[in-house]
Amino acid sequence: MDLERSPLALPFPEIPSIDGVTLRVARAHYKSWDRCDLTYVELAEGTTVAGVFTKNVCCSSEVELGREQARLGRARALVVNAGNSNAFTGYRGREAVEQIMAQVAAHLECLPSDVFVSSTGVIGVPLPKDKARDGVASVLQAPACSWEKATATIGTTDTFPKGAVAQAVIGDRTVTIGGIIKGSGMIAPDMATMLGYIFTDAAVEPGFLQQCLSAANESTFSCITVDSDTSTSDTVLAFATGKAGNTPLASFEDAGSDAFAAALQDVCKRLGMLVVRDGEGAQKLIEVQVSGAVSNDSARRIGLAIANSPLVKTAIAGEDANWGRVVMAVGKAGEPADRDKLSIGFGGVWAAKEGLPLADYDEAPVAAHLKGREIGIEVDLGLGEGRATVWTCDLTHGYIAINADYRS
Repeated sequence: MDLERSPLALPFPEIPSIDGVTLRVARAHYKSWDRCDLTYVELAEGTTVAGVFTKNVCCSSEVELGREQARLGRARALVVNAGNSNAFTGYRGREAVEQIMAQVAAHLECLPSDVFVSSTGVIGVPLPKDKARDGVASVLQAPACSWEKATATIGTTDTFPKGAVAQAVIGDRTVTIGGIIKGSGMIAPDMATMLGYIFTDAAVEPGFLQQCLSAANESTFSCITVDSDTSTSDTVLAFATGKAGNTPLASFEDAGSDAFAAALQDVCKRLGMLVVRDGEGAQKLIEVQVSGAVSNDSARRIGLAIANSPLVKTAIAGEDANWGRVVMAVGKAGEPADRDKLSIGFGGVWAAKEGLPLADYDEAPVAAHLKGREIGIEVDLGLGEGRATVWTCDLTHGYIAINADYRS
């Protein structure tokens, strides 16, 4: 399937090399495409890890094993397969993952539990063990590659490689945080929303790394949606090699911990926004800002009801300022709302205030705003101090075309 680059695409950033992280790619032939489909990341001894995973109860063996491994807090390698999600494949799928873990562990002379595996692609087809074995053997001998090449290799319906980078100062050390991500469809907030991998040379204890990642996830990956569907394979992992030589961060009492957490949150936010920019068939990026809710959680749920509404998303695709559809989405969210206190706007222009259309509402500036690539929807419930921001994209014929032809 040849896909045109998203009109919302951004250039891949300059991510510097991160001490303790080596990237390699190879072709395992998991799908009949002429490209690499296997990414391998070797991590220095002593690397700590944290993760967030899908809540989909039909998740893959990679997710089940990953949850168990992340609790141990250590990692030596990451293997990502593209083209086959290895989900809904029973014992055969799990055996394929365990084979990959054992093969890499033997190479690195580490425990199999130190080797993390992710797979993405078609559901219901067991990962072929022979291709997995040969692919791993090939990638272990492959030359080191760039961040952009490693990112492109993990993609499926992605139209551009996605990455982000930030730095933080911990004591007298400057640490780097670099992240790569894949995701375009089957994207909905539910812990994680795609395959994302974040790497830093900072020294961070696993418990604190998990605390920071979980907190960052709540306001980033769990606030984006393309189509309301939560994948069987969603995973975000953060790896800290410790090679920067800073005093290991163990809590927010440690100097530099706030800066590290802020940089991690920044990387997560930018990665999540890139996924929405590459939403299948997307032509417009939509930011939904909800204020005046009874709580932040309530605001987020209302924002997601708006962002997941096919009627709202198709209206934006058609550049139609149909604020009635936003009213509908607020009302169906199952959260406290009062029709007579509700205000709705587009691009900073209010269309309705406190339950009534504005008598002097001029749709011309709103119509002009909706012709752009980045769209704002504002909702004020007038009930409290709760607020949240959610990101999504429009729903176009392109989404149907991509998913009607996905398995070919």
